[in-house]
Amino acid sequence: MTSTPASPPPAEIVTALADAARQALRAPSVFNSQPWRWRVGPDTLDLLADRERQLTVTDPDGRLLIISCGAALHHARVALGAAGLRVEVARLPEPGGPDLLARIRVVGRQDPDAEDLRLSEAIVRRRTDRRAFGDTPVSAAALTRLRTAAEANGANLHVVRMDQMPMLAVATAQAAATELADPAYRAELIRWTNRPACSGDGVPASTAVRQAPRRVPVRDYALGAEPGLEVGDGNDRGATYAILFGADDEPAAWLRAGEALSALLLTAVVEGLSAAPLSDAIEQAWPRRLMRDLLAGLGEPYLIVRLGVGADPDGLPPAPRRDPAEVIEFSGSGWGRCGQPSS
Repeated sequence: MTSTPASPPPAEIVTALADAARQALRAPSVFNSQPWRWRVGPDTLDLLADRERQLTVTDPDGRLLIISCGAALHHARVALGAAGLRVEVARLPEPGGPDLLARIRVVGRQDPDAEDLRLSEAIVRRRTDRRAFGDTPVSAAALTRLRTAAEANGANLHVVRMDQMPMLAVATAQAAATELADPAYRAELIRWTNRPACSGDGVPASTAVRQAPRRVPVRDYALGAEPGLEVGDGNDRGATYAILFGADDEPAAWLRAGEALSALLLTAVVEGLSAAPLSDAIEQAWPRRLMRDLLAGLGEPYLIVRLGVGADPDGLPPAPRRDPAEVIEFSGSGWGRCGQPSS
């Protein structure tokens, strides 16, 4: 008895997967390196690490690379939920293939999720705001929703107390000083802050902020060049600093941390807040140990996030993004390069 070949999935499924991959290109990443690739199949979307984009000096273990990829994974999940698709996610599905970080499989349809719709609308509005925030504090209700968003995606959020602020500031400043004293780090930073316009990545001077005294230092992305943004009138008095953390310091946990980071940042947009991830104190062993001390032994720190009320979040220039054709590939018999049936 001859089996009947399975019918190809509807074209709209592949189109939705490709659109989710394109929306995921807006995810935040360390140095805006965008260290991911996407592979679209008939009913699957694979997320792969692009190791050629790893920051070998700043991120030798690949921790921030995988966190960045996790943020892209969450962006894609949100886009698919908003499109009315029900999916299953297998994280690190092939232990022998560490570059395949996740596989999203479409398993059915559903009404578009209301929360995903809100977060999907926030994807295009989200910006990393390195300018100083004003005096208005982040409300307790908003912090509760941010914590809930992070926890729902596999990580925890510790709000840094006022008595802990000096340690956070010292750890961040020490990390920055140690890195700037390293010629290899400066070379890596210069590489990613002086990218050709056609590359669609990196942190151009137009999005860098002029250096000024801050409660917690902010990385100098201009490094001698003329930054495009002024620090602003705020002094970060109303800013909240939160540590994203979890139980383990391994790739599976880093991936979930990235998903939690994306959920937190998109929720911040919905709450009318500005945000900026800070990784300086995670990149060096000694400052990272101080971050563990701030957590009182509760877990491993993955990232710090500065949250607050920005002066004009819609006035920030967008960060460059790579051409989707360089990042997204299509696989599966009968499917063309753009996600449409081939002739």
